[in-house]
Amino acid sequence: MRVLVTRPQPQADEWVARLQALGVDAAAFPLLGIEGPADPQAVPAAWDGLSALRLAMFVSPSAVERFFALAPAGRTWPPGVLAGGTGPGTAVALASAGVPAAAIVCPGPDSERFDSEALWQLLRQRGGWQGACALIVRGEGGRDWLADTLRGQGATVQFVEAYRRVAPRPDAAGQALLVQAQARPAEHVWLFSSSEAVHHLPPLAPQADWSAAWALATHPRIAQAARDIGIGRVEAVTPSPEAVAAHLTRSIQSARS
Repeated sequence: MRVLVTRPQPQADEWVARLQALGVDAAAFPLLGIEGPADPQAVPAAWDGLSALRLAMFVSPSAVERFFALAPAGRTWPPGVLAGGTGPGTAVALASAGVPAAAIVCPGPDSERFDSEALWQLLRQRGGWQGACALIVRGEGGRDWLADTLRGQGATVQFVEAYRRVAPRPDAAGQALLVQAQARPAEHVWLFSSSEAVHHLPPLAPQADWSAAWALATHPRIAQAARDIGIGRVEAVTPSPEAVAAHLTRSIQSARS
């Protein structure tokens, strides 16, 4: 069984390496491309105002990587500013970028959910938000649930686009992998971490029948997106390589028994 990791690069290669270290056959098949923001000055300007914030929320590891890659020289994370995210991957990215552990607020690996709603349950424990300033770092567009919730609590919220999401452009090796996955669906499992990524799959293979395909999805909305494109077997999984490896082991053992 080969796991097809659909996260954008370099996250896809990182996940492949971690899955392989756990004994899982895995390959990168990114279904999202990440490019620079339309306005390259927006992120440096956001850094200039960072110390006045109570919270900077990052929607993904890519948001963290791009925000810090565009930081003005010599800048470090200002004291007293929280760095929020919706899951363990973003927490790891923040720590790797040099954000102090005490400033990072993300649902832990044992959380039941990894989304803005789960993050808000942690943020609301930090006290009132009346008069606070927050920044949401993202690509173009996205959910406004957390922004609306913070504004409802009296906070001021701004957005900055640190990157653009683009459709994937598989190389020859990627095209070959896609052909193999269609020809032998029982030997492949798609690992989805984005609804947008799911919807990029059908245009790459317009005539494909996905009814025999198997997918693991890291959120209920992503799982529904996979069902919407016709994938026949869709299961939820916690977004960590360890959880994916354990889920596959249980599934294979159950099929053999």
